[in-house]
This record gives sequence, C-alpha cells and structure tokens, in this order.
Amino acid sequence: MPCTSHAKFMVVFTVNQSNENQVNQSVNPIILKRTIKNIPVLEVVQKELKTEKIPVVIYYHGWQTSKELVLTQGRKMAKKGMRVLLPDAMNHGERKQPVSKIPSFTFWSSIYGNLFEFDTLIEHLKKRELLSDKLAVGGVSMGGMTTCALLAKHPEITGGICLMGSPSPLEYGEEISRRAQEFQYKLPVDYFDLISWVNQYDLSLQPEKLAGRPLFFWHGEKDEKIPFRQVSKFVKKNQDKSYGKGIVFRASSEKRHMVEVPLMDEAADFLSQMMAVSI
Repeated sequence: MPCTSHAKFMVVFTVNQSNENQVNQSVNPIILKRTIKNIPVLEVVQKELKTEKIPVVIYYHGWQTSKELVLTQGRKMAKKGMRVLLPDAMNHGERKQPVSKIPSFTFWSSIYGNLFEFDTLIEHLKKRELLSDKLAVGGVSMGGMTTCALLAKHPEITGGICLMGSPSPLEYGEEISRRAQEFQYKLPVDYFDLISWVNQYDLSLQPEKLAGRPLFFWHGEKDEKIPFRQVSKFVKKNQDKSYGKGIVFRASSEKRHMVEVPLMDEAADFLSQMMAVSI
C-alpha cells in the first residue's frame, strides 16, 4: 500500500490580472539557449512573456544527465506562466568531464558547483530586470539535493520541488561510505572532513530554515539509488511543526529511481499554485 502523506497546506490558484490574457497553456513555450558566465542554460518561457517579470523556477537535473533531460518538465512549468532556467551542472551536459576515479568526488563537486553558481543565475535575471519576487528551485535526484541545500541557505526562495532527492546530504554521504566499504572502493581517509561543507547545507540538520515555505517531495519506496527513508524520516519529523507546514509528501510503493509524466504534471501544478500565493 502506498505510503502517502500530505501537509496541511492549501493554496487557491489565482492569476495576476496583468498576465491573465498572456498565459496560454496550449502554446508551446520557446527555448532560449544561453551561456551565463560559463554556465550553459536553457531558458524556457512563453514567447508572450519573454520580457515580463513573471515567476522564476531554477530547475536542476540529476547525476550523469543534463539540462536537456529535464526539458519536458521545464516546458510543463513554462506553460503555466513561469520562466524556467535549466542549467548544466559542472561536469555534466556541455560541461561533461570524465568521472573521477575517486569515488563520489565528481558527485559532491557537482552539487557544490550548483550552490556556488546559484547567485550567478540570480544576478543574470536582475540585470535583465526579470527577477520576480516569486522564485522557486527544484530538481531531480542530485538536483533535488541541490534544491534542499539552497532552501537551507536562501530565505528569499519561495519554495521548492525535490523529486527523488534527499534533504539529508550528510546521511547520504554516510550511505556512500557504507556502499564503498561493501564494494571495496577506497574513499579518502578524511572523506567526512572533505565534505564537511555539506553540514552547512543539510536541511535535515536545520529544518527550521524552511520557515513554513512550500516544499514538495516525491520518492519511490523502491528507489535503488537514494534511500526512501531519508525523505520519509525528514517528513515525519518535521511536517507537523510550524516551520514544516508547507511540506507535501508523495510516496509511491512500487516506484524506483525514475520520474514519470504524471508526476511532472503534479509538480508543475504545485509550483503554479505556490507561485500564485502572495508573500
């Protein structure tokens, strides 16, 4: 039986009157290929809204994939009247590099790069006078971990979407260490010192930083890559707290590490409702 819980979070979808006639969900958004500093980005937006200050979503792809593989999700969000930025993480996509022989080094450096480059994307939007006060982050797998880390440090973010990621990167680091021992991979002896920066971005260690903001989790109970329990434990511990009132959790009993189209639609709906809330 699926383990599904929902927070006591409800929003009423309203449309800003100035954009009411411009948001046409039947029209395919345009895709603009940009390089922001050295970050390859796809910007997805409805043509009629290209120069409008509309809600913004920065959406991160997963491990060993690319921005193009989250383009379908980006289109679904853009159809609802949002501007979506899809960056390539370091070592991925157009920035592809060989994975280091040192276990997990490329993984952690890619997340670290996402966190470091977040402000660069924000400054780009500011210079174009397109940074809305409605700003969301989201992502899948490694991108979901990036999302939770950003929420731990950036109170200006309206909320987020974490699909099969983890709000507990330190615990995930411990999982990597356990698996390395199991499969006899050699990690540096000071592994946990080398990833000590993770503590500062671990949302599970500072859940009060959510401050009631909406955060949508989805995870498959049979996920073979990122343990389901890391999310379910976080939700159970924090969902009934005042700072966790915006948590929504969807769990699927038979699903593994894959995002399917109905989930993309649900996530886009969640974002469109969240962005309609006046804060």
